[in-house]
Amino acid sequence: MLRAAGTLVLPAHIAHPSTVRRVWLTAEMLVLFAGAPLAMMYAVHSLRVPVWAALFPVLAGLIVYLLWDRTFSLKQEVMQGVDRGTMLSILAILLVGGGAVAAYVAQEMPDKFLSLPRERPGVWRKVLTNYPFLSVLAQEFIYRTLFFHRYGPLFGRWRWGLVLMSGLAFGFGHIIFKNWVAVAMTTLGGIFLAWRYADTRSFWAVWIEHTLWGWLIFTVGLGGFFFTGIATGWRFSL
Repeated sequence: MLRAAGTLVLPAHIAHPSTVRRVWLTAEMLVLFAGAPLAMMYAVHSLRVPVWAALFPVLAGLIVYLLWDRTFSLKQEVMQGVDRGTMLSILAILLVGGGAVAAYVAQEMPDKFLSLPRERPGVWRKVLTNYPFLSVLAQEFIYRTLFFHRYGPLFGRWRWGLVLMSGLAFGFGHIIFKNWVAVAMTTLGGIFLAWRYADTRSFWAVWIEHTLWGWLIFTVGLGGFFFTGIATGWRFSL
C-alpha cells in the first residue's frame, strides 16, 4: 500500500478499510477536493473575497488535522531527504522540459515571454521569494503528504490510481483561475509530482521540483494564467 513517508503503522481497520469506511473516505475526498475548490471559486469571483482569505482556512484546517493525526509523524515526513540521483533527475527534466516550455512561449507568445521580470521586476522578485513558502509548502503537504496518508488505503497497491487521483485533485483545485490552461497545466504537473512523491516518499523532492517549475512558469510569461483578477490578496498560485 502506498502511503506518505510520515505515516506510522496503521491499525488494521484503517490500513484495510471496510466498505463503510471506503464510502466515507470517498465522500470526504469529494467534499474536500471538489466541493471546497468550487466554494472558493464562488467566494473569490462572486463575493470578491481575496484568494488568500478563501484558501487559508481550508489549507490551515487540513494541515492542523494532519498534525493531530496520531498515525502520522511530521518528523518522519520531513526527515526523508533528497538523494543525488533524484536531484539530478529533477534538474535534468527541468532543463529539457523547461527549455521546451520557454522556447514555446518565446515562439508562440512573444509578447508574454519574460514579461513579468521585464515589466514588473519587483513583483517577480517577490513571487520568487514568497512562492516556495506561501504556496508550494502548503500545497505539497495537502496534495501529496495528506492525500497519500489519508487516502492511500483506498487504493491499496494500485499505485497509479492514487497518483492519478492526486494529480486530478491538484488540477481541479486551480479552477479558481477560471481558465483551462491553468487546470490542464496543473493537472499534468500534479500527476508528475504525485509520481515523484510515490517514487521517493520525499516531501522535499516534490517541494523543490514544484518550486523550480513554478519559478519557470512565472518567469517565462505564463503566470498570467494563475491570476484571479481580484485586486487585493495573493494574486498568484501554482
